[in-house]
Amino acid sequence: MNFQTLINPLSKDNPVIVQVLGICSALAVTAKLQPAVVMTISVVAVLALANVIISCLRKTIPTSIRIIVQLVVVAALVVIVDQILKAFTYDVSKQLSVFIGLIITNCIIMGRLEAFALNNRPWPAFLDGVGNGLGYGIILIIVAFFRELFGSGTLWGYQVIPQWWYDAGYQNNGMMILPPMALITVACIIWVHRARNKDLQEQ
Repeated sequence: MNFQTLINPLSKDNPVIVQVLGICSALAVTAKLQPAVVMTISVVAVLALANVIISCLRKTIPTSIRIIVQLVVVAALVVIVDQILKAFTYDVSKQLSVFIGLIITNCIIMGRLEAFALNNRPWPAFLDGVGNGLGYGIILIIVAFFRELFGSGTLWGYQVIPQWWYDAGYQNNGMMILPPMALITVACIIWVHRARNKDLQEQ
């Protein structure tokens, strides 16, 4: 069961392409690969730790204020992550701008706290947080890979398309770095994923 809790969000129950959650940040932070990877690490850390904390406190949290408690826990973790990013990766922190702060209201995080952490022990809750964070991050990284490669000709800021291609007339596709292309790329991933998973086609 613990193995499935960790693995299912990576594909079969992916929060982005199956549950269609967290699309907003996929539009916002995937023009470059580096911010997408940093956002992935941040979400995994916040979601895993928040799940564990809420799971440990689940029997002491009054039902009437559970959402407030969840928001306080997530907000505290996001502030810590934001300060760490500013201390060690300031340039990336500037690129992510307000989107790190918006992790607080990420529907994936609040959804997992409400649906899983409040009803399970800390270890399964931790695995659920890691699995859903990675499932979310995989999609961000795939989208960012194609958007940066075709939109800028780079990966992680390094030129990967050879100069002679440009000399021969190749041009970067400027549309790839526009937000609508993130949505189109996610739609293509959903299409491929559902084509390969017949049981999802009726959902």
